[in-house]
Amino acid sequence: MNQSLYSLYKDQIQQNLKREFLYKNVHEIPKITKIVINRGLGEASQNAKTLDNSLHELMLISGQKPIITRSKKSIAGFKIRENIPIGMTVTLRKHKMYNFLNKLINLALPRIRDFRGISKKHFDGKGNYNLGLKEQLIFPEIEYDTVSRIRGMDIAIVTTAMTDQEGLALLKGFGMPFQD
Repeated sequence: MNQSLYSLYKDQIQQNLKREFLYKNVHEIPKITKIVINRGLGEASQNAKTLDNSLHELMLISGQKPIITRSKKSIAGFKIRENIPIGMTVTLRKHKMYNFLNKLINLALPRIRDFRGISKKHFDGKGNYNLGLKEQLIFPEIEYDTVSRIRGMDIAIVTTAMTDQEGLALLKGFGMPFQD
């Protein structure tokens, strides 16, 4: 793909959405505002080396350093104390967001075993899409030998769409492989 997804959005997707949904104003046309990648650590919160490996993996995947989220209060049932790391998150915007989306659509998702497309059921009612990945090995930056344990991640694609149909049309315009 020679052109970036942003120029594809500006040149083609905007006009297609305007024609399909009969928008009167350019600012009504939905767009992607941010992509949030989230990973919970689980038992890795007790091990500093596993935390560093997970942090490095997420940094390679997103191209940006993740923020470590910490527990707000102690929960004895989960063996969690106050202020220990329980996860990490990255918020991508603008060019890094489009680069990650391009990598997700064209490189990572086709590498999933027995991939038949992603479900259309994961929209939240406001046009935002949530995707859960079971392993980090689908991204080409992650080397199989360096992975100590397979961990998943959650990806939230936040749009300005008002309905799920608008969000679906927007993501289909970018080439997101949905199931039929």
